[in-house]
Amino acid sequence: MPYRKVIFRAGEYYHLYNRGNNLQPIFSEHENYLYFLRLIRKHLVERNQVSQRNLVSESGGLDVIAYCLMPNHYHLLVCLKIDVLPALMQSFTLAYSKSINKRFERVGSLFQGPFKAIHIDRDEYLLHPSRYIHLNPVAAGLVRCPEDWEFSSHGEYIGLRQGTLPKPQIVLDQFSSPDAYRQFVETYDANDQKPIEPLMLD
Repeated sequence: MPYRKVIFRAGEYYHLYNRGNNLQPIFSEHENYLYFLRLIRKHLVERNQVSQRNLVSESGGLDVIAYCLMPNHYHLLVCLKIDVLPALMQSFTLAYSKSINKRFERVGSLFQGPFKAIHIDRDEYLLHPSRYIHLNPVAAGLVRCPEDWEFSSHGEYIGLRQGTLPKPQIVLDQFSSPDAYRQFVETYDANDQKPIEPLMLD
């Protein structure tokens, strides 16, 4: 599962993530999380201008398979619809950074450099990053159960919400029911860590 120097190709899956500069929060208020999600939809999902050659895509930039927003970092599991991702991510993160800097009267970089990307090279491997992403708030001690964290796609996966941003079906198709996926997530143990080690933050 190669990562770092990643070639972006339409139809492929990627784990995208970044964190705050100096590990500082990137979300300080409830509205910050919601605004970030709105910008994902605007700049990444529904974006029309997708290349430096001014080509237009009717289908937008990507599908979000799973996500989790943590106080000082974020995770996105996506399927690309285009080959050009960095320009979209730059537009997206710049819009969010400018808004946060204005809101809190701060200057300087909000994020710790450019976003990171890991290529997920087989459909079944999506199980592990989706679980890792949804367990982040539990691992950080923010909640006891992943469904208690508002700012992830786990609620859509287990049928607690009907949000339209995440597209979980490719993962859920590998389970008999949403409850089976819930059990898969909640029965994680240390022996399951090896498949996700390349996905974990440095």
